Amino acid sequence: MRIEKEKIDLFQGKIINFYNTNKRELPWRLTHNPYDILISEFMLQQTQVNRVIDYYTNWIEKWSTVEALSDASFYDVVSTWIGLGYNRRAKYLHETAKIIVHKFKGNVLKAMKSYDQLPGIGEYTSKAVRIFAGNEDITTIDTNIRRIFIHEFNLEESTPDKDLYEIANYCLPKGKSRLWHNALMDYGALVLTSHKTGIKPKTKQSKFAGSDRQIRGQILRLLLKKSYSIDELNAYFRIDINRLKTILNKMIQDNIIQNNDDIFYLMKE
Repeated sequence: MRIEKEKIDLFQGKIINFYNTNKRELPWRLTHNPYDILISEFMLQQTQVNRVIDYYTNWIEKWSTVEALSDASFYDVVSTWIGLGYNRRAKYLHETAKIIVHKFKGNVLKAMKSYDQLPGIGEYTSKAVRIFAGNEDITTIDTNIRRIFIHEFNLEESTPDKDLYEIANYCLPKGKSRLWHNALMDYGALVLTSHKTGIKPKTKQSKFAGSDRQIRGQILRLLLKKSYSIDELNAYFRIDINRLKTILNKMIQDNIIQNNDDIFYLMKE
């Protein structure tokens, strides 16, 4: 899918000019430290930017290096994360930090190139860290960037990812990958929003209130304080017992909690 150079030049100019005037001031944009960028990318998965800022700042103050995070207790990691949602991410991040320290000698950027060995990290996150920390001339596409390409180049919403990446590679200004991706994300978040364009994200987040996700978070908060029996949890939540057991079993499978004779605890180290 070739695009005329003149059109690419105009597109690049519009996006970068907008960013130079309207860019969001975000704490993870003040650093190129790969570990700091990794933390921000983990937190930003399925979570709004404004909710992440305070958590990110507090996290970096508490654990300023991947080695410090690797040495932290699971209890401290989970209790610091609580409130961000999708609490498996905290466990994955903790496990990933340990692997980076022990297998990659603390080299976060090197580890990102072997992301399949790192829990909770897929192609998008690995590329994002390499872009924002290392300014590598590679492309990645989040929901905002996808929406921009579909709108600006008059594409169908069903356009395959491989075609979007082909366009992304044509449009990437060499040597400016960090600037370019930040600019695209802000343009998508502030100008070409889903509401304005009518372009829906590929996946839709389920409602939170009353969901299994909400109950998992509440269970985790309870178990951070003390252990609970199945009967105590059943009395607290007053939901179908089979639903409660399914939620608990999923948390056990994710190695977040453990069960001993129907007494539930936070997973120990």
